[in-house]
Amino acid sequence: QVQLVESGGGLVQPGGSLRLSCVASGITVDAYCIAWFRQAPGKEREGISVISVSDGNTHYAESVKGRFTISRENTKSTVVLQMNSLKPEDTAVYFCAAGSGGYDLAEDDYDYWGQGTQVTVSS
Repeated sequence: QVQLVESGGGLVQPGGSLRLSCVASGITVDAYCIAWFRQAPGKEREGISVISVSDGNTHYAESVKGRFTISRENTKSTVVLQMNSLKPEDTAVYFCAAGSGGYDLAEDDYDYWGQGTQVTVSS
């Protein structure tokens, strides 16, 4: 069975940084991607960033471009989202997701989801 586990969320002041980690297990194919989504209270789920595990290509939503960076650890099963210059509007539950479809931020392309981790940006 496929499992994804997020960690690293918490409370941070505006302008601060957090590092989220997504550890995937049970994925048997080589060509897949891992993406980060977030959902704030009262808002739709928003795709943030995606990385192709096979070739390392990345894509970012405009809302986080230049502030967030997605990358792989030294194993394919772990993906990190480094979040810098955090703003109160970044407050949300952050989810990682895995899929073998297109390398994009379309929610329907992802088959497996983590449980989410809360990020709160507040002074």
